Amino acid sequence: MKNQFKDVATAFQCEGIYQGEAPYGSGHINDTFRAVCELDGREVHYIHQRINHNIFKNVPGLMENIGQVTRHQRKKFEEAGAGEIDRRVLTLVPTKNGKDYYVDAAGDFWRTYVFIEDAVGIDVVESTEQAYEAAKAFGEFQCQLADLPGRLHETIPDFHHTRSRFNVLKAAIAADIHGRAVDVKAEIEFAMQREAMVDVVIDLMASREIPERVTHNDTKLNNVLIDTSTGKGMCVIDLDTVMPGSVLYDFGDMIRTTTTRAPEDERDLSKVEMDIDYFEALVQGYLETASGFLTPKERELLPFSGRLITFEIGLRFLTDYLQGDVYFKTHRAGQNIDRCRKQFKMVESMERQMDAMLRVMEKYK
Repeated sequence: MKNQFKDVATAFQCEGIYQGEAPYGSGHINDTFRAVCELDGREVHYIHQRINHNIFKNVPGLMENIGQVTRHQRKKFEEAGAGEIDRRVLTLVPTKNGKDYYVDAAGDFWRTYVFIEDAVGIDVVESTEQAYEAAKAFGEFQCQLADLPGRLHETIPDFHHTRSRFNVLKAAIAADIHGRAVDVKAEIEFAMQREAMVDVVIDLMASREIPERVTHNDTKLNNVLIDTSTGKGMCVIDLDTVMPGSVLYDFGDMIRTTTTRAPEDERDLSKVEMDIDYFEALVQGYLETASGFLTPKERELLPFSGRLITFEIGLRFLTDYLQGDVYFKTHRAGQNIDRCRKQFKMVESMERQMDAMLRVMEKYK
């Protein structure tokens, strides 16, 4: 692997002499390494990633998206006279033949970024300030891309098409190939009672009452690099799922992933609750940078978006459990249904607190 990796690393226009690499980060899809080069007696760092082409079928299209997005962001920062631009936007390092990605002898796809120093991704939110900074960064990201020309490739078609997700669940219930439906009657009933929810955003986009936009589609806290000295949100990363969508998908996933500290598969549901203070931090940060381009309808639906996306992820866990745990990795029996129950408990918590969420929105009107 060492010699093979050196061949990959030296395929890119990295400054300095390659010294070695080590695994980096907590991502589960791509293989990520931090490489070290020596340049004039000092270390220079790069991120090399092997892109999972089993998940992302059109890697050239994906990389075209990332190239367009990051160059557009850089242009926006330059026009605004922003400082530290190299720490605010990902910088792709081209290969020696000028491409944004490299294909190795095994047919694997690789890309390289300049490593952003003194900034980290945080896996579990520790404060409302972190939630605020992440939401502010994602809002700025969407705002910068609101006028991106053309239409990006869909790297995962129908990724947030909640009706499709619901229909797949119904098919899994009908087939019940593992005889598990009898054990999850309560979860199935919970889902069926909320079917009307799945069409809301899809129908509004189809009628053009809300616009299609460039969205990130994976707005977890750890996809914003936080400055280790100031605590400020610096750079939005993990751009593989950047594609056409609705801003509601992004804000909804922020609510889902940031307003509770309970693990994804928490069994003690008494520990699962949406924290309204964290919701307010998200609203404050997001609207500080995104309010200039949001339509009134998008703004109105921000609280609902949390319920929708959390419900959608719960549907996916329930479906996978019924199908025999074939999509999401599991480490113990019943893990997917525990994940589903956690998501559905969050949906319930948001439903109970909807009046409080609306009061927060009114506060930042």
